[in-house]
Amino acid sequence: MASPLVIVGMSGGVDSSVAAWSLLQQGYEVQGLFMSNWDEDEDGYCTAAQDYQDARSVCESIGIPLHKVSFAGEYRERVFAYFLDEYRAGRTPNPDVLCNREIKFGVCFDYARRLGAEWVATGHYARVTHGDRPRLLKAVDGEKDQSYFLHAMPASALSRTLFPIGDRHKDEIRRIARDLTLPVFDKKDSTGICFIGERPFAEFLSHYLPAQPGDIETPQGEKLGRHQGLMFYTLGQRQGLRIGGKADATEAPWYVARKDLARNVLIAVQGHDHEALLSDSLIASQLTWVAGAPPAQQFECTAKVRYRQPDQPCAVSVRPDGSVEVRFTTPQRAVTPGQYAVFYAGEECLGGGVIESIQRESGTESTSRDKTDLAAY
Repeated sequence: MASPLVIVGMSGGVDSSVAAWSLLQQGYEVQGLFMSNWDEDEDGYCTAAQDYQDARSVCESIGIPLHKVSFAGEYRERVFAYFLDEYRAGRTPNPDVLCNREIKFGVCFDYARRLGAEWVATGHYARVTHGDRPRLLKAVDGEKDQSYFLHAMPASALSRTLFPIGDRHKDEIRRIARDLTLPVFDKKDSTGICFIGERPFAEFLSHYLPAQPGDIETPQGEKLGRHQGLMFYTLGQRQGLRIGGKADATEAPWYVARKDLARNVLIAVQGHDHEALLSDSLIASQLTWVAGAPPAQQFECTAKVRYRQPDQPCAVSVRPDGSVEVRFTTPQRAVTPGQYAVFYAGEECLGGGVIESIQRESGTESTSRDKTDLAAY
């Protein structure tokens, strides 16, 4: 009886390389698939060419074939266009979630299935169980867990996906790669958004969206300085404000508290835990539930409002339109519209949605969901 075919998404990194080797040890027939999503590299920041060569070297080393495919067109249409739209609206998007849903476990998953794959695997740090329905679980290595980015995977893909390294720690993965003398055993982990690479973020974004400088003010309207464009800042940010000392203020650092899109003004406050940076609840929309539906109309769980954040106890209420209101036990700092709120019951990821607005203790609502084009200011 032939072994089931698994096609592994090969990034040219150590995690996917060990994932492919691990599946071979389990008796699967394994093939690699290298996917490229970005064609432009006029500045030399993109590492796709080197990553492909690394993936090819690894596949030769462990004795499996490697396919190569480009989804650059689909990526621009389904991920990058959304990315730009959100920044135009003054929000802070997370394209990695969309890339997983639309590309890696969307068009790329379908491509692998057309190649004959019974299973698709990646080097993500997460776990999945296949029983009455697929369940997405956190990785054993809590420092590397990537379930936050995978919560929006289509259930049809999750049911045919394997995460071979989700039950291992990163240091063990490095040790295995070194013992196997894989050519990428000491390769640096990739960071940042794939199409930006290591280039300065503001430099990249300014190629696509016109910067609209404006004033930085206190919540009371006192002018503090100038910003380079609202799209370059996120809530809770400290670096890059260039606010000098004020005679009537303390020496505490300044942080971004809010964006006033109507006036193109950045609101800043002093102190890491200033009340203007805290919120008690949020509204999230565009919900994706791993089980296909929420656990109940009202339920308690934990949530993350950013990657690597410790789980925060909360109560979730599903609204008639399918969005949710999330009330936290403890006020949360710098909850950012455009990012994702992802829900957990212990180790199990329940799903998540896009943060639309936040509610502060004072009862005022703050949102960046204003689709006025910044170029009009």
